[in-house]
Amino acid sequence: MSSPDLAAEPAHPTEPREPAQAPTTPPTSGLGAAAKAGILVEALPYIRRFWGKVVVVKYGGNALGAASSQRSALSDFATDIVLMRSVGMLPVVVHGGGPQIGELMGRLGKTPEFRDGLRVTDSETLEIARMVLVGKVNRDIVSAINVHGPLAVGVSGEDAGLIQASLRDAALGFVGDISHVAPELLTRLLAANLVPVVATIGTDETGQAYNINADTTAGAVAVALEAEKLVFLTDVEGLRANPADPAALMSQLSADQLDELVRAGAVAGGMVPKAEAAISAVRAGVAQAHILDGRAPHALLLEFFTRSGVGTMVLP
Repeated sequence: MSSPDLAAEPAHPTEPREPAQAPTTPPTSGLGAAAKAGILVEALPYIRRFWGKVVVVKYGGNALGAASSQRSALSDFATDIVLMRSVGMLPVVVHGGGPQIGELMGRLGKTPEFRDGLRVTDSETLEIARMVLVGKVNRDIVSAINVHGPLAVGVSGEDAGLIQASLRDAALGFVGDISHVAPELLTRLLAANLVPVVATIGTDETGQAYNINADTTAGAVAVALEAEKLVFLTDVEGLRANPADPAALMSQLSADQLDELVRAGAVAGGMVPKAEAAISAVRAGVAQAHILDGRAPHALLLEFFTRSGVGTMVLP
């Protein structure tokens, strides 16, 4: 896909950003026509820079927020994805669904068990995970995007050998590690001007299915597609130098700096696999990784098309 003939030059990808601030209202709320035009002018160089570039967006179950706000959050996310596609970017959505899996397990009278942050997945839990990821969350995201036109196609890592996996630890049951990502299915969908939405179930050479961490999967998919950007949408505004201090949000840091934070314990819990996936991806050739609050209105647009952004950007 060729770049549009625009005169404006984009900001250099490693140019220091202004301190990020999480939005509390929609970005154009209360603005006049001139101010809205100014926003479009600011976005112009970024549109040029990312034209024809693959962007992998990991949409976590936590990013949906509380049940009462899920429809609004998902609608905003879908709008952002469609706008990104409309201005020439090539988004690929990889989604998790941990909270939704846990909710269904509870309704079925099954108690979740975790070891080192990983869900122990027996055969029954695996079937629940497949039902939720492939049959529920994937369909909800696809439907939300397709409200705007016939764009999104839902796929599972089981389709066309997309995500090939191996057993991580017998004590964890059917939890898999990625052994290979075969991106041909995704590249064909992108070439057809479609938006792939990927559920993170993989298979081994025998056809056995495995539940795979969605953060790890998103990073591996981004590397396989030689993506320009990898984005994690979650329920926090980004990475903090001090996890307990909301004012300590870090707007930009290097993979080495993030590695040090992980080793020091400043990054913990569910943020660890995101940080590790971001580090691995940028070191393997992905230009930038981002961690954003997916509950914030239009966080993707603010991060991509403004100078300051709203979350944390990780650079090689």
